Amino acid sequence: MKTDTPIKALVMMSGGLDSMLAACVLKAQGIHVTGLCFESPFFSAEKARIAAAHIGIPLIVEDFSDDLIALVEHPKHGFGANINPCIDCHAGMIRRAGLILQRDGFHFVATGEVLNQRPMSQTRKNLDVVAEESGLKDRLLRPLSAKLLPETEPERLGWVDRARLLELNGRGRKPQQKIAEDFNLTHVPPSAGGCKLTEPHYAEKLWDLRRNGQLKDRHAITLLRIGRHFRLSSKVKAIVGRDSAENSALTSNTEAGDTLLNTAPAIPGPTVLVTGPANEKELLTAAQLCARYSDVRTDPHVEIIATGFVVNRTLIVAPATDLDIDRLKI
Repeated sequence: MKTDTPIKALVMMSGGLDSMLAACVLKAQGIHVTGLCFESPFFSAEKARIAAAHIGIPLIVEDFSDDLIALVEHPKHGFGANINPCIDCHAGMIRRAGLILQRDGFHFVATGEVLNQRPMSQTRKNLDVVAEESGLKDRLLRPLSAKLLPETEPERLGWVDRARLLELNGRGRKPQQKIAEDFNLTHVPPSAGGCKLTEPHYAEKLWDLRRNGQLKDRHAITLLRIGRHFRLSSKVKAIVGRDSAENSALTSNTEAGDTLLNTAPAIPGPTVLVTGPANEKELLTAAQLCARYSDVRTDPHVEIIATGFVVNRTLIVAPATDLDIDRLKI
């Protein structure tokens, strides 16, 4: 179906090479391409901003935090290797893209997905699941593997020339690198990645929040990127800075109800942030952790200064033992 109206595509941009190529393939057909990316506490939009600027397309950035936290709490299709609900996440993002499509008058949505590139989210079955559950169905185009997939509405209506789409399959990267050369892309990023939910140690800390009903606590989620984490009770954690940068970050991320612990001024040691309504026993345990990671960890008595909105005092404690560390560390 011919039309005098410029065809407008909304392309999901992760910042990796595949999404850049999907946008380039459509631009080469004269389609007006706008990028769309999402950000949350678990990933940023920075790579997508760089990629969009490199290929010369505008970029819409949307906050996906609440959506993703809800998916981590109740993933319909389960998790990947860690705490990553990839199928539900992709469907949710594309569902949001569909709302933007309607709002801003785009004709279709496209992604940089490659058939069978990722074992959980990019099998043929799960590509179909995402298209169906997002509500876009065949208004969702995967330009890099389109010739291996059923024809979509943009192709049937003549908005996109199927013959000029691609048939990439599998995890190899050499075809993409060659296509990038054909498009004269000088900035060729690796696979986008960057989602903290796929990182094992980060995932363990997020699992801990999930078990203790703290997934909706943005303060707790922000702190997951900083320091060593120790669970003192279902509502109380101690976070120990590992270097001066983390000590400063913990200090600057203190909120009402938190307590900061530091060794006495003459003693080099970490900053410890205690979150939640710590009782006396929990405060003493956190002070022992502070002493354990100080430069006087072998001393029998260490002076710890506790400051906060509800406490301002000096504690004298013995450093935590290795058994304490093993028992409390997340």
